[in-house]
Amino acid sequence: MKIAKKAGLFGTLTAAGLLAMSGFATPVLAEDVIVGLITKTNTNPFFVKMRQGAEAKAKEMGVELRTFAGKYDGDNEAQIEAIESLVAAGAKGILITPSDPAGLADTVKRAREAGLLVIALDTPFDPADSADATFATDNFRAGELIGQWAAAKMGDTTKAKIATLDLSEAQITVDVLRNQGFLKGFGVDVKNIDRMYDEDDPRIVGGDSTLGSEEGGRTAIENLLQKDPGINVIHTINEPAAAGAYEGLKSFGLADQVLIVSVDGGCPGVQNVKDGVIGATSMQFPLLMASLGVEAVAEYAKTGVKPANSEGLSFYNTGVELVTDEPVDGIPSITSEEALKKCWG
Repeated sequence: MKIAKKAGLFGTLTAAGLLAMSGFATPVLAEDVIVGLITKTNTNPFFVKMRQGAEAKAKEMGVELRTFAGKYDGDNEAQIEAIESLVAAGAKGILITPSDPAGLADTVKRAREAGLLVIALDTPFDPADSADATFATDNFRAGELIGQWAAAKMGDTTKAKIATLDLSEAQITVDVLRNQGFLKGFGVDVKNIDRMYDEDDPRIVGGDSTLGSEEGGRTAIENLLQKDPGINVIHTINEPAAAGAYEGLKSFGLADQVLIVSVDGGCPGVQNVKDGVIGATSMQFPLLMASLGVEAVAEYAKTGVKPANSEGLSFYNTGVELVTDEPVDGIPSITSEEALKKCWG
């Protein structure tokens, strides 16, 4: 990874500092730096890849990495215990994918008051400035890309019947960003960019929760098909939910009538693009998020410099790419073959 290409990450770093972070200098404070990584679960391939990225970078830099995860997505208590454990251990920083972006705010505040650098990975806190920084996909842009692609593929969108298969009803930031980005990209008048389900566009059949799982995706689409069997556009929070939705559609003999789009970039999801199950997906890069986070904590331990946001954004953007084998004019994309060389999971 070449941090020097991401000039916005540390706004005031010297060239020597950038060189050290790129792995070409001797690791600093190796025996003193503890970095904590706290993910929502340790089974989701996205978080597995995140952990691998953090482990590889920690080994390269000679810092100690301690990893924690909830028993399930939403296990807030486990994440609180992990934060408290890292504070007690004298960690220099915490990288966390918050299960409850609002509910963890007080615990994170205490960690920062104790001198730890706290970086949210993938999912911003609520409010976002509860953490020192956020390294994430531009999830709104990820949703917007697949929305724009779906609208372009459909052509006449006046006859669209849209279903959104979301994470939950809890209005979690990453869920809201992807949902609202998709709707805006598709051409829906999004009433409140920060809230789901307040739109009055008659093309929207409805939304349902999937918990990000294949089983949840299947159940959600079966529920929504009872409202309107004519659904022809489906946005899903992630690719497992998309795979489940496809199986549900197949069971009703409706798979050929629906355009499915998603977000993630996991290898199974990219293969589903190749196989025609998913029309397009937005690829994100969890390994990069975590490895950048380890570098940021090491730099903070050495110099006290905190990471800066990407220009014009309230977070550091780790990138997103549209993956489809049916490109449309005006929307940059890569093919499934290209994506299979850089996917995760």
